[in-house]
Amino acid sequence: MSACGEAGPRGTDVRSDCWIAVEIRTGGGLDVRLKSKVAGMYGDRIRSRLMEGCAVLGVTDAVIEVEDMGALPWVLDARLECAVKRALPDLDLEFLPEMRSCCSGPSRRERLRRSRLYLPGNQPKFFVNAALHAPDGLIFDLEDAVAPAEKDAARVVVRNALRQVDTLGTERMVRINQGLRGLEDLDWIIPHNVHVVLIPKVEEAHQVSSVDERIRSIQRERDLEGSVYLMPIIESAQGAWNAFGIAAASRRVVGLAVGLEDYTADIGVPRTLEGRESFWARSQVVNGAVAAGVQPIDTVFSDVADEEGLRASVAEAKALGFIGKGCIHPRQIAPVHEGFAPGAAELAKAKAIVLAFEKAEAEGLGVVSLGSKMIDAPVVKRAHTVITLALEVGLLAADWRDRDEV
Repeated sequence: MSACGEAGPRGTDVRSDCWIAVEIRTGGGLDVRLKSKVAGMYGDRIRSRLMEGCAVLGVTDAVIEVEDMGALPWVLDARLECAVKRALPDLDLEFLPEMRSCCSGPSRRERLRRSRLYLPGNQPKFFVNAALHAPDGLIFDLEDAVAPAEKDAARVVVRNALRQVDTLGTERMVRINQGLRGLEDLDWIIPHNVHVVLIPKVEEAHQVSSVDERIRSIQRERDLEGSVYLMPIIESAQGAWNAFGIAAASRRVVGLAVGLEDYTADIGVPRTLEGRESFWARSQVVNGAVAAGVQPIDTVFSDVADEEGLRASVAEAKALGFIGKGCIHPRQIAPVHEGFAPGAAELAKAKAIVLAFEKAEAEGLGVVSLGSKMIDAPVVKRAHTVITLALEVGLLAADWRDRDEV
């Protein structure tokens, strides 16, 4: 009796992807039946790759049907592996593409996280060019953007993307699922140089600890090095109430994010542009994050056509203390970056404060003033924060003290 499995989309509107069906037989060898718009140029290479994949996965006798619409090799690999595993659910072999050198670099705890662009985990057509839009991070999403029936396929696609897609220096993030499924997601991504794991719908500190422990276990078992950071997402009243404990639950945590679609549903009110209904929760997240020494990250803005509304939302988020925001479309990245950058007046004031403080220190003065106003330590600290951000985003040259405009 044969076993069958299939994976991937099919149809005339598919691009940069493929559909593969596998029928496991008891004999007859491998029969590859390929339909591809690039068969004339790459047909032999596609067949060869499929044969290699079957050998690695232990498939010796099968009919392999392929409808290819320009899938890259790592996508072809993922669809084949998923189809075979749907036919043979107990199979634990992997067909891994090579780890490209561009995919092996580390991240760091202190870095810009103004924008993070969500990419549905089972739609590789969005992956390859996403980094060209220059977000600070790319999120390969295994959770809400993926239908339940496609969770297994998304894991394989995202794992292969982590090994193959050049993210051009952007931070490589994955949002896992909730609970046990999320812990199982870690087995698929931790060995492949994910930088940040986003944990959805966190309500208690132990949920973060569980992810931390699972990561530590995987790293120990596979003798892996490198830092894997965490970003819990607060999406309920209980989560907001426990914001500080969640942010402080693990040394891996680098940021605390808020998700307002689920939060407003939890408290039973509609989400509004004004955001009055979420002011308390957002303030909890900011204060919990800052108290724990991690970055506060604002929610996404869901109307991709409303740039004016997005800019207003970013301005409000910055005023509350957030340092970044989620993006669901590339067109949102530039307004987010512009909104979180220091304004001209803000930067000029910060430079003046820093210079006045440094001058007073050099002269041995115990009191620092700028015009008629006294400058105390918190004001100087804030000015240094603005200067540091301006240097990072290229608004200020490293030798700004020596320039005529200062």
